[in-house]
Amino acid sequence: MYLKDFEIRWSDIDANMHLANSAYVNFMSHTRVAFFEDHNFSLANLIKNQISPVVFYEHIYYYKEAFLGTPIRVSLEVKGLSEDGMFFKIEHNIYNDKGENLANCELLGAWINLRTRELTGLPAEFLAEMNSFPKSEDFQVLTKEDTRKFGKKPINLKS
Repeated sequence: MYLKDFEIRWSDIDANMHLANSAYVNFMSHTRVAFFEDHNFSLANLIKNQISPVVFYEHIYYYKEAFLGTPIRVSLEVKGLSEDGMFFKIEHNIYNDKGENLANCELLGAWINLRTRELTGLPAEFLAEMNSFPKSEDFQVLTKEDTRKFGKKPINLKS
């Protein structure tokens, strides 16, 4: 399990004086970037290969409030990867300084080719590194069908 520590700042709280839902998303994003950086997915390497991660969904469950000045810890576990590295599933948990679970998030994402703007598998060097990621106990190999399990489709406005 990967862990990253933060302290809740003034800019992280909302009108209810607790950690804003957008701040949870930002802390989780920061944790993912740090994790990827620690595993050779640096911004420079991604740009060199013209790839970048995209998020399909983030399902967040909130359990307990967190307040200004509170230290928090964000975990990251890799719950799924596709064989070609195109898709990934990550689980985050947010804990307070007592180890109490404040929130949980499941995220599904993929890699996009920045030139073609299409989803892409990973180049060999990244795929080898991704396959070495520490995995959760309930890790699964992902398929394209896993990205559609909720059956959501866009519905355009009619003019």
